[in-house]
Amino acid sequence: MTDVPVAHNWTADTWDWPLQSADGVVRCGAAEMDDVSQVHNTKDKFEVGLDVHFFTPNEIEVKVSGHELLIHCRHEVRNDEFGTVSREIHRSYKLPSDVDAASLKSNLTNRGVLVITANKTA
Repeated sequence: MTDVPVAHNWTADTWDWPLQSADGVVRCGAAEMDDVSQVHNTKDKFEVGLDVHFFTPNEIEVKVSGHELLIHCRHEVRNDEFGTVSREIHRSYKLPSDVDAASLKSNLTNRGVLVITANKTA
């Protein structure tokens, strides 16, 4: 299993704001989309966008196991104005056979979208 570091270029401990629809995520067909995730698979690139705005970078783990991309996000119980909350997401994506897994990179935007990209093999 290979870890894929989560890169970002901003600083914050936590945030809780609603995202605009598909902010910073590639557009794709309705069949490839659900409420929190978008996948774009072209002849040159594979890209996944996942809404993880409730998590900070150190609460997000991205790994590759064989031809599977594994994402795990978790934060412990936190107090908020209404009581307490804890969250956890497990998400996996089957990588197409022509994806160069060694080229996988992940970036967390300042709007809370985890964008994972990989090149295709020649």
